[in-house]
Amino acid sequence: MMNILVTGGAGFIGSHVLEKLHAMADMHVVVFDNLTSGSAENVPQGMELVTGDVRDVSALEGLFARHSFDAVIHLAAQTMVPTSVADPVLDLQINLEGILHILDCCRAFHVPHVLFSSSAAVYGDNPRIPLAETEMLKPSSPYGITKMTTEHYLRVYHELYGLDATVFRFANVYGERQGEKGEGGVVSIFCKLLSMGRAITVYGDGRQTRDFVYAGDIADAIIQALPLTGFHTLNVSTGNETSINELIRCFEEAVGHAADVHYTEARTGDILRSVLSNDALKQTLGIVPAMKLPEGIKKTYAWYQNQQSEWK
Repeated sequence: MMNILVTGGAGFIGSHVLEKLHAMADMHVVVFDNLTSGSAENVPQGMELVTGDVRDVSALEGLFARHSFDAVIHLAAQTMVPTSVADPVLDLQINLEGILHILDCCRAFHVPHVLFSSSAAVYGDNPRIPLAETEMLKPSSPYGITKMTTEHYLRVYHELYGLDATVFRFANVYGERQGEKGEGGVVSIFCKLLSMGRAITVYGDGRQTRDFVYAGDIADAIIQALPLTGFHTLNVSTGNETSINELIRCFEEAVGHAADVHYTEARTGDILRSVLSNDALKQTLGIVPAMKLPEGIKKTYAWYQNQQSEWK
């Protein structure tokens, strides 16, 4: 039996991780989440949900003292780039102080492995695509800075204290239960608008590209990495560039009719092209994300349609 702590497990990506862990017979999972953006409904029945904040040292110490964890999957985070720009101190408190509390608990209670959700935001606007893990990191937001800094802390904790650490740099994640404000939020925004029969707005000409990866594939990568030892940094991506116009065509296939699309001026600072190499993921874990975008969009849109019927 493997004892796993999932911080932020009640959130979007966490819900997919919990769903897969719940289906595995040899996993005992504890979820730690402050439920500000996550939902207790995302935690499968039978899993222990502890409501708390990663900034609360005493709550974390008590949690670690009550359990003997084999690994921590750290998903708890402030995920909004605009929030990090407006309030960099809050971003630091949640994303940096939070992980340091987790790491010190791992040291004190002898937890061997931390798996961390980083982001393509650590690369900044780098035209050398597809971006490999060896590229220079030049984040362009406080959010990207806290993710990059956490990666350095994990490397140093590995070198100084022997803590095994696996860093995942996610591309643009989408899927069921996603909010509208994350990095891959364009998918959930389109889902909500189309399910309500409303027009969608595209900033620019729609030829800007992203690397859309399904949240279930993210969860698979995280779980496959649980046995890893050492320090690893892995992009989790499809390696495919998809334009916003191509994304819209996937939606039109899912919806069954043409979308009402309004094009407007591009937003200042938006990255034109973004795609991550997944070669290291293949070499280290022997996997690549399996979900094809048209199928993933259909699954995601069907979930939003169901939610829309419940809202009514």
